[in-house]
Amino acid sequence: MPEETPTIIPVFPLTGSLLLPGNLLPLNIFESRYLNMVEAALAGSKHIGMIQPFVPHQDNWVETAEAASNPELYPIGCVGRIERSEQQEDGRYVIVLRGISRFRTLRELPLHRGYRQVEVDYSEFPGDEREPASPMDPSHILRALHGFAETHSLEFDFDLLGSLPGVILLNGLSAALPFQPAEKQALLEAPGTLEREELLLTLMGMGFDVMSSDEYYSPPTVH
Repeated sequence: MPEETPTIIPVFPLTGSLLLPGNLLPLNIFESRYLNMVEAALAGSKHIGMIQPFVPHQDNWVETAEAASNPELYPIGCVGRIERSEQQEDGRYVIVLRGISRFRTLRELPLHRGYRQVEVDYSEFPGDEREPASPMDPSHILRALHGFAETHSLEFDFDLLGSLPGVILLNGLSAALPFQPAEKQALLEAPGTLEREELLLTLMGMGFDVMSSDEYYSPPTVH
């Protein structure tokens, strides 16, 4: 278990969002239940779990309003710690989470002030805390990214990206590139960095369908 990381955490379900160890994820929080979540986290251990809901039916139909508000979640997410927070004049919070470790959900607890809480287990991911410092050659990713950028008419600051440690580049691009939610989940659940790199290279070779924007989510920057 990561040091000082609780086993009962609030979770923020967000389609298309990916938090990985070492990543920074900026979030714009304005819905009342998630404002409650942020306030409770700031008053406590500052930990929040990011987790994706299962992708809805293609017609976006759901059986009940409760299902729409509290959809079924993937079993694996990633816990982060609030690194920065700023409350806006209108009451919103702008926060930045730093990814610490992936987790598997064991059970969901009753709603607390409107937001969801889960009991989690970190034991499947013992290397996550050390992952950002792991050595990795970024050359394969950079070479693939050049081709990806040319194919999709995208621009990247390759001087900046080339200066980043390999794992930071890998995890940052896994989060920032607009892959589909199921593909993002596969990147999250990859057993280790080598498997995630292989999957990222495959996905860059396949291309992507641009996801629609989400009101809660600002794409993470690569740090």
